[in-house]
Amino acid sequence: MNRPIKAKERETIIQSLKSGVVPRAGLQHIQVGRSEELKSFIKDVDTIAEGGTSFRFVIGEYGSGKTFFMSLIRSIALEKGLVTMHAELSPTKRLHGSDGQPRMLLSEMVSNLATRTKPDGNALQNILERFLSSAKEEANSTGRDAYDLISEKLNELNDYTGGYNFISVVKKYLEGHETGNEQLMNDSLKWLKAEYTTRTDSFRDLGIREFISDSSFYNTLKLYSVLVRKAGYKGLLVCMDEMVNLYKIPNSVSRRANYEEILSMLNNTLQGTFSNIGFIMSGTPEFLTDNIRGLYSYEALKSRLCENAFSKQLGVTDYNSVVLRLSPLTKEELYLLLVNLRHVFAGGDEEKYLVPDEALLAFLHHCANKIGDSYFRTPRTTIKSFLDLLSVLEQYPNYKWSDIIASVDVQQDIEPSQVKTVLSGKTVRPASDDADGFTTFKLE
Repeated sequence: MNRPIKAKERETIIQSLKSGVVPRAGLQHIQVGRSEELKSFIKDVDTIAEGGTSFRFVIGEYGSGKTFFMSLIRSIALEKGLVTMHAELSPTKRLHGSDGQPRMLLSEMVSNLATRTKPDGNALQNILERFLSSAKEEANSTGRDAYDLISEKLNELNDYTGGYNFISVVKKYLEGHETGNEQLMNDSLKWLKAEYTTRTDSFRDLGIREFISDSSFYNTLKLYSVLVRKAGYKGLLVCMDEMVNLYKIPNSVSRRANYEEILSMLNNTLQGTFSNIGFIMSGTPEFLTDNIRGLYSYEALKSRLCENAFSKQLGVTDYNSVVLRLSPLTKEELYLLLVNLRHVFAGGDEEKYLVPDEALLAFLHHCANKIGDSYFRTPRTTIKSFLDLLSVLEQYPNYKWSDIIASVDVQQDIEPSQVKTVLSGKTVRPASDDADGFTTFKLE
C-alpha cells in the first residue's frame, strides 16, 4: 500500500512540472528508469565520500530530463553526507569572464549550498556553525584552546590560492558569532558568497583588502571543498546546468577561455590533485560534439571526452565514461511515469484517480500521433500536457477523458522522427514502497 502524499508536496510536484521545472521535493514519487545511469553516479558519490574525486558530463536533448537527473543525484549525495552546490549558467553567469560573470555564478552556487538538514539551500551559515560547534566540543574534550584548534583545522586552506583571506573571513564570522555581532557575521557571509565587488568595501567592513573576484572562481570551489570536510561533511558535489550557454558565446576567444576552465577542472579532478570533490555538468549534444563551437572544437577536451571506441563498436553504453548520454525513456518507463503522475495528482489515494489505465495508453498514443518519438526522448512536454489534462478533469468532473483527450495540445521540443513502436496494453501499478530497483528510488 502506498503512503499518502502530503498536500504541500503534491502541489509542489504538480506546479513545478506544469511550469517545466524540476520540483524541489518529492522526486522519489516520479522517478522512473535510467537505473544503470543512477548506479554509476551513486558509485561516484561514494567515491567522493571516501576521499576520491569525480567529473561527469550529462548530455541530453532539450527537455530530456537532465536537470531532473542531476537533482536526483544531488538528493542522493545529501543523504550520503555530502554538501552540494548548484547553479545554471547564463549569459551573465560563466566560468570565465571579466565583467562579473564568474563571480555571479559562484555567488549563486554558494547561495544554493545544501546539506541533508537544509536541502533547499542557504546552508552556508549552518556549515560554519557546525564547524564551530564541533571544534568547541573537541576542544572541551581534549582540554585544548578552542581558537587554537580552529586555526589548526583551517590551516589546510593555506595550501590553496586565496586560502589566507578565506581563513581570515571564516574567523571573522566565528568571532561575530561568539560576540553576538550580527553585522560582522553578515559581512563575513557576504564576502564568502562573493558579493563584494571592490577592495574598498571589503576592507571597510572586514579589514581584508581582497575579495572573491572573477579570477577566483575555481580556487574558491577548492576552498569550499576543504571547509565542508572540516565541518564534518564527507565532501562537496558541484553541479552546473545549462552549459549550452557557453556554446552560445559568440566570441571565440571568450568561448575558448571558458572551455579552458573546464579543461583545468577536468584535469585536476581526474589526476587526483585534491580530494572529496566532484563535478557534474549538463548540456545538449551540440554543446559537446559541435566541432566549431562545442567542446569538441577544443582538441584537448575532444581527446578526453570522445566516446569509448569499444562500446561504440559493440553498440553498448559505457556508464563509467566521463560523458554520459541520457538514453530516452522506454515506452514502459514513460507509461510508468504517467502512472506515477496520476498517483501524485490523487495525493496517493487510488480512489481519487481521475483516469483509468486505458486513458494512459490512449494519451500516449495521442502523443505518438502528434509528435512522433520525440515524446520518448524529451518527456517534459508530455508530462506537462498530461498534468494539464488531469487539471481540467479535476475542475470539470462532468467531462469524460475519452471525449477530450484528442484535443490535448502536445508541443514538441525537437524535430520529430518516425514512430517506432506501438504501446501495449499492459497494466502497470504505481511504484510501491516495497518495490525493488532504482526505477522507484526513494530516500528514507
